[in-house]
Amino acid sequence: MRIAVVAPSCTLKLDAAAAVKGIVAARGDADLLIHPQCFLSDGHFAGADAARLAAFREVAADPAIDAVWFARGGYGSNRIAAAAAADLPPAALTKRYVGYSDGGFLLAALHRAGAPVAHGPMVQDVARSGGEKAVGRTLDWLAGGSPEALEPGLGGPAFAFNLTVLSSLLGTALEPEWNGAELLIEDLAEHHYRIDRMMFHLTGQAGVRRLRGIRMGRLSDIPDNEPRWSGDAEAIVRDWCGRSGIPYLGHADIGHDAANRIVPFPLRDG
Repeated sequence: MRIAVVAPSCTLKLDAAAAVKGIVAARGDADLLIHPQCFLSDGHFAGADAARLAAFREVAADPAIDAVWFARGGYGSNRIAAAAAADLPPAALTKRYVGYSDGGFLLAALHRAGAPVAHGPMVQDVARSGGEKAVGRTLDWLAGGSPEALEPGLGGPAFAFNLTVLSSLLGTALEPEWNGAELLIEDLAEHHYRIDRMMFHLTGQAGVRRLRGIRMGRLSDIPDNEPRWSGDAEAIVRDWCGRSGIPYLGHADIGHDAANRIVPFPLRDG
């Protein structure tokens, strides 16, 4: 299969690109095409909005590409998400799209357009401790649909999002329809009070209250709170689930680390 890599947020590091190229070459089950846009730099972003959008639209429309893999997160995919998913040609709706973190904005937009998308490790994750296994997991799923790559608790329709990204897209045209689905959340380096505030925002949405339940992935590297926060992150998630009547369904194997698992979003008509 042919996998194209684009960077809808921040610039891909050259060493990470080289490492993943080597992994793909050694596997021999895919061709990896890293778009030159991935190495552009325009301040915070991997090129200006127009460049990031054009690269995505180019590979999405190419019938010779079987999957689109986001290079990394950071910030910026929200700035192009609506335009990226607008009026997609038929070829764009037949390929898989994989990413997470800031890429959640684009995953949400593509899901609403009817494209098959999944939360999963990105190219830059190869730089993490154990990162080869992380990118191998995405490649296993893209190339062969490996069930071992999936989050093991999936038992029905599910979504997975970074909590900060999800809190920002709620109420926008990108927000998914949650009816009867399970929601998996994760985050990185957010204070307890910010997690609490985002859970208030999330669970207060009428549409979100139609979920089958919420599972908590890893909320990692939480900074020390001053003054000290009473309780832990799981207590926060449980509390807001209880207040809102959304079932809390336990833990999920997703997060900003090499153990991050694949969560395919439920297919829908565009």
